[in-house]
Amino acid sequence: MSLTARSKGRVIALASGLVAVLMVGAAYASVPLYKAFCAATGFDGTTKKQEALEGAPVSRKLTIRFDTNVRGDLPWTFKAEQKTQDVAIGTPGMAFFTVKNEADHPVTGRATYNVVPESAGAYFVKTQCFCFDDQTIPAHTQMRFPVIYFVQPQFARDRETFAFQEVTLSYTFFKTPDQAAAKALTAAKASRPLGVPATPRL
Repeated sequence: MSLTARSKGRVIALASGLVAVLMVGAAYASVPLYKAFCAATGFDGTTKKQEALEGAPVSRKLTIRFDTNVRGDLPWTFKAEQKTQDVAIGTPGMAFFTVKNEADHPVTGRATYNVVPESAGAYFVKTQCFCFDDQTIPAHTQMRFPVIYFVQPQFARDRETFAFQEVTLSYTFFKTPDQAAAKALTAAKASRPLGVPATPRL
């Protein structure tokens, strides 16, 4: 092989490597953008986030079903306090969920969510939710989380959604890779002298 051919081969190899690196970097950079896109549009069954109701409420009621899951090695019990709720389209609803840490030490988890059918995600709006935020729960402690939501009135006029009688809001908790908050809570408890309360009494 001539020197020129070898040089060309090296150039091609370097160019291919650079393209691969750029593609991987673009993929990682696109994750936040993809989440933002899903939250804004309801794509892939992701519920929308906004403050105000668009349009007048509809008298027709819709059954909202709540599904809870725990993934991987997260030692938590996660339940919805209500299996279903019947809400008028365009009227706010409130649901409550309980999470208990069954472990002997604090653990940090985070919840993701989606809506089924996926096309309903464009009209399902949550104004208050515990999802996408790290939740650190002490050992053998139970916490209660509220979710406030509504279904936009356009749901009843869209050809892809108007026939639906039921929508499922599904949550999945998983153990977060960063357990710094849980470790800090464990360390704080271990360093506290016996008989001294965690917070001073007034």
